[in-house]
Amino acid sequence: MYRKMFTGMICLMLLGGAFFVPRVRADEADKKTIVTINEPIQVPGKVLPAGTYVFKLPDANDSTRGVAIYNADETRLITMVSGIPDFRTGTSGKKILQLEEPSGQPEALKAWFYPGYNSGVEFVYPAPKG
Repeated sequence: MYRKMFTGMICLMLLGGAFFVPRVRADEADKKTIVTINEPIQVPGKVLPAGTYVFKLPDANDSTRGVAIYNADETRLITMVSGIPDFRTGTSGKKILQLEEPSGQPEALKAWFYPGYNSGVEFVYPAPKG
């Protein structure tokens, strides 16, 4: 009798466990974006040479919207840059990088939008000296 009850409990646990398996899904909280650039671009405080980089939000709840920029395989942090929340009217299924052309310098990264979102990060540059 105890053996049948024990076997029945084990079967119920296994069957119940099959329904409560956590689903694996990508975490979009860090907005990881892989970016390949063909020419150098500026980010606040640094010029990134041509290459592949990974952009991430280290803290999605941070109101200053810091952005971590890593090398292609994410083994080295290249720089951390500050930004402010930015918004656009529509969304796109593609990553959006808005660039500006300051005179005599590499293009400057003005904003970054993650695919499918209308909110992004506007990069904050220091005021020009003068």
